[in-house]
Amino acid sequence: MTLVGAGPGDPDLLTVAAVKALAAAEVVLYDALVGDGILDLAHPGAERICVGKRSGRHSLPQGEINALIAFHAQRGKRVVRLKGGDPMVFGRAGEEIEHLDGLGIPVRVIPGITAALGCAASTGLSLTKRGVSRAVTFVTAHGRDGERFEPDWARLADPQGTLAIYMGREQARAVGQGLTGAGLPADTPVLAVENGCRHDERRYWTTLGEMAEQGVAAGKGPTLLLVGEALRPRHAVNEMVGTADSVDLRALGDLAQRFDHD
Repeated sequence: MTLVGAGPGDPDLLTVAAVKALAAAEVVLYDALVGDGILDLAHPGAERICVGKRSGRHSLPQGEINALIAFHAQRGKRVVRLKGGDPMVFGRAGEEIEHLDGLGIPVRVIPGITAALGCAASTGLSLTKRGVSRAVTFVTAHGRDGERFEPDWARLADPQGTLAIYMGREQARAVGQGLTGAGLPADTPVLAVENGCRHDERRYWTTLGEMAEQGVAAGKGPTLLLVGEALRPRHAVNEMVGTADSVDLRALGDLAQRFDHD
């Protein structure tokens, strides 16, 4: 079985290895967040089975998905388990790999671009910035069925870090309240990206304080929340960083002349 990361939505962002695996597949078990354009790359004769999961709408329990993967693999079929983003980030890949390992079924993993990195690229925003943000933390706002969303807000409220909160639309107010309550400034920038890296991507700017009161204005598509000072407009960041990130243009000119001379 090959566990393939489908990336954040744009088929052009698939790896070459992922495209090859899809082209050779006889059975493709895919999640609901995988776009049609990506499924079109599967072998024309491949059996396509949706085992999709969307927040609040689970088509199959995880145990049944595990059994279905194993059933087709034990029939000797070339099976691709296709997951949105990267399969090893909030994709329950570990549960599927453990199940197949127990049955002696070999598993190959092909990584994909996870949503946080895809959205950062599509918006042209770096998640880290020298002198401003030194770390990125991935958090899921969606727990197990019936499980409350109660993260360690004090640990997450790092003013020198960036938070990427997956499936965050419904929990946006709780996120804002938790982070501001833990001491993160209310004017901390927040960018909500709906349907990231797809043709219908939408972006919604707000602040942590506003989000704590109103949530985010995103629609019903999968929404990623990016929180942190690295998202602040470039001119404001430059003022905050000061001379630490300044560039001596005269020194650059001298260096360029030296290269020209050489």
